[in-house]
Amino acid sequence: MDSRTSGAGRSDVKEFLATRRARITPQQAGLPAYGGNRRVPGLRREEVALLAGVSVDYYVRLERGNLAGVSDSVLDAIARALQLDEAERSHLHDLARAAGTGPRRGTHPARRQVRPTMLRVLHSMTGTPAFIRNGRLDILAANTLGRALYAPLFDAPERPVNTARFQFLHPDGPDFFPDWDTSVHTTVALLRTEAGRDPYDRHLTDLIGELVTRSEEFRTAWAKHNVRLHHTGTKRFHHPVVGDLTLDFEAMELPADPGLTLTSYSADPGTPSADGLTLLAAWAATEPAARTEQTAP
Repeated sequence: MDSRTSGAGRSDVKEFLATRRARITPQQAGLPAYGGNRRVPGLRREEVALLAGVSVDYYVRLERGNLAGVSDSVLDAIARALQLDEAERSHLHDLARAAGTGPRRGTHPARRQVRPTMLRVLHSMTGTPAFIRNGRLDILAANTLGRALYAPLFDAPERPVNTARFQFLHPDGPDFFPDWDTSVHTTVALLRTEAGRDPYDRHLTDLIGELVTRSEEFRTAWAKHNVRLHHTGTKRFHHPVVGDLTLDFEAMELPADPGLTLTSYSADPGTPSADGLTLLAAWAATEPAARTEQTAP
C-alpha cells in the first residue's frame, strides 16, 4: 500500500468514526452527563470504549484509522455504541476490510458492459423507465423510457453518462432534480458508500476528486461522511418536455453482476405523474432511434 492511499484510508476511518461519535450525546447513549463543560459535542472516546467493551487505548487506535485485523465482533460492538444504522454498519465493515487487504483490483470495475440477458430484461420493461448503473453512478444501459426520462443527461456530451457529474457540474442539474438538498445528500452518500466498498477503484476516486475540486456543494456534503442504502423511495424530476414528475423507484442489486443495480420508476395510476409518463412515452416514440437505443460505454 503506497503512503498516499494508506493515509487517505486512515483519514476516512478517523473522520467517519469521529463524525458518528460527535452526533450522540451521553444522554442518548444512556450515560450520565457529568457537568456541562464538555470539550466535544458528542461522546468522548473513552465513553465509546466503555459502551463497546474495549479498552480506551484500543479504541483510540481504531479511531486513528488502524482497523487492520479488527474482529467483526468488535466492529459490531462499536457500531452498537455509536448507534450506527444498517448502511453505516456495513460501511464500517467495508473500511475494515479495505484496511486489511490493501490495494487490490476492484471487485466491480467502474465501467463494464451489461450482459445481453440483462439487456433483454431491461428492454422488455416497456411500460416503466428503467436503467442499469454501477456504483460510480454511471448509467450503463437504459430502456426507451429510461433514456427519455434522463434525456438531459444523455444530451450532455460527457461519457459515460453519470448522474453525479450531471447533478453537480451541469448547469441544468439543479433544475432537473428539484428536491436539491435531498438529492445532494443521497448522491454523495451513495458515492461515499461505494468508496468504502472499493477505495482503490481508480475510476471512482478520479470522479470524486473531480467533484470535490469543482463543486463546493459536493465538497461540503462529502466531508460529512454520510452513507446510505438506496433500495426504494420516491424521487421528483422536472423534465424539460413533460414537466414535473413524482415517481416511485425500486433499486435492485443484480446478484450475478456484483456492483450493478437495476432501477425502475413508476407512478400511481390516475395521477398527473402517470399522465406525464404516458406523455413521455409518446414523446420518446417520435424521437430519433439514436435516443431510444440502449447505451453502454
